[in-house]
Amino acid sequence: MRPIYVQPLTDEEQRELEKGLRSSSAFTVRRCQILLSSAGRKTPNQIAAELHCSGQAVRNAIQAFETEGLSCLTEKSHARHAQQSGFDEAAREKLRELIRLSPRRFGHEASVWTLELLAATCWSEGIASRPVRGHNVSPVLREMGIEWRRAKHRIRSPDEHYEHRKKDETN
Repeated sequence: MRPIYVQPLTDEEQRELEKGLRSSSAFTVRRCQILLSSAGRKTPNQIAAELHCSGQAVRNAIQAFETEGLSCLTEKSHARHAQQSGFDEAAREKLRELIRLSPRRFGHEASVWTLELLAATCWSEGIASRPVRGHNVSPVLREMGIEWRRAKHRIRSPDEHYEHRKKDETN
């Protein structure tokens, strides 16, 4: 495969790249080093060996310069741009209906929902568009205005005098 190089630099690009070598941002300095070396007709693998980085990082920098120009010298956000929720509006409504039902209706032995159980059921019932976990379901419930708390198991006695006896034992 033929190595890639940056196109011949204009005087303005040359000045900006040399100025970028003195930047406080390590990202900008590294990009400038890569691009200036490439303009000097070094191959990506030679540049990678000199700068102790991967050949792919060098190729990415060259391609970014070709598409973005000098704006490739500033580091971009690493945040994901696509929506990450596995629940669209229709799925949220189905989730709202699901939490009102007993987990036993879906073959679970538990009588109360946990976030993990709810997430597994959403995936198995086709409510979620991708496999989800409990920590994915919690923010969706919060956005829907549903406050989620772990279910508490309370002892209930059939004895009609249970509450009275319980008070006697604690005093």
